[in-house]
Amino acid sequence: MNSADGLNDLLPYVRVGDAFQAGVDWSREHLSALFDGIAAAVDSLVEPLASLLTAPPAIVMVLIFAGLGWWLRGWKFGLGTALGLGLVAGMPIWEQTMSTLALVLVSSGLALLLAIPVGIFIAENPRASAVVRPVLDLMQTMPAFVYLIPAIFFFGVGVVPGALATVVFSMPPGVRLTELGLRQVDREVVEAGEAFGASPWKILLRTKLPLALPTIMTGVNQVIMLALSMVVIAGMVGAGGLGEVITTALFRAQVGAGFEGGVAVVILAVVLDRLTDSIGARTAAAKAQRAMQQA
Repeated sequence: MNSADGLNDLLPYVRVGDAFQAGVDWSREHLSALFDGIAAAVDSLVEPLASLLTAPPAIVMVLIFAGLGWWLRGWKFGLGTALGLGLVAGMPIWEQTMSTLALVLVSSGLALLLAIPVGIFIAENPRASAVVRPVLDLMQTMPAFVYLIPAIFFFGVGVVPGALATVVFSMPPGVRLTELGLRQVDREVVEAGEAFGASPWKILLRTKLPLALPTIMTGVNQVIMLALSMVVIAGMVGAGGLGEVITTALFRAQVGAGFEGGVAVVILAVVLDRLTDSIGARTAAAKAQRAMQQA
């Protein structure tokens, strides 16, 4: 017998999976009302937004996004947005694209509602930061498909498990970059506020957060990009949208349909990435930083 095999026989198994399964079973049994409420809340956000985005003709939505791009980044990006989304509108997947956009906006919005307060809290509390960072490492390195398993267990299949798995998957960059932005605020600026008698709460709201906003907006951008990538994977659990288009094409080996879905995802990702990046660049702190660099 191999000595390693004998050693393995002597060592007890660490039943991490069994412990997690027990926790999930207990939660499902005792917290079912809570999960039903969460499911209803998420569904009430996604469905109306998807209906709102798909209600106007596709050309109207293309022009709206093109106008927004023109205003934020200039006529070149506005024209590129019109051409890109116009291409998507010409394919038979416009409704799926808008459904994906609705799911991304809701999921990333919920993720940011959790991530930014947590980032603020750990930026102000080094001990809490030491505890939260390993959790964020685990969340970022966990395979994306693993998040779908408990989501299906608690919420079945459909939009809700896809949205909630996306929230968990996309949160870490928002937390990390919020903390980073606040920690990078010049200490002398904070001390000046303290010298004028400002309370810690006022310093946070009127000094730290405005100065950290460009970095926080980078976190917003990353959250949206991760949400978009996860929403496509969530198509495997019935979340619909472009994820369903790509998953169906995969199972049926439909190369053309899969390519169309992939192109739509890329165009949507580029538009969202550039728009959120432009919003961050237009903040007062970002403008001040650029002015200092040019001086």
